[in-house]
Amino acid sequence: MEDVLSVYTRPYDPRYPVVCFDETSKQLVLETQVPLPPQPGQPKRYDYEYERNGVCNLFMISEPLAGWRHVEVTERRTKQDYAKQMKYLVAKYRTKV
Repeated sequence: MEDVLSVYTRPYDPRYPVVCFDETSKQLVLETQVPLPPQPGQPKRYDYEYERNGVCNLFMISEPLAGWRHVEVTERRTKQDYAKQMKYLVAKYRTKV
């Protein structure tokens, strides 16, 4: 783990970019109830009932030492979506080498 962490302490060198790639899925929900308006001495109140509204997938690519990031949201999690992000990443850095 220390070897991985030491990568982030290196000085910035555009010839050897430090690139991070991550993906996550998020459940989408819809509110089913209208919140009750605030009353004197009470904040607005919500009912925690919700309706499932599918799932989306987020891909994040970043180069932290250069201050750059790219996020893309897809409707599902497929091999094709993953491959598209890898292709984008390779195309971006192919021109830098």
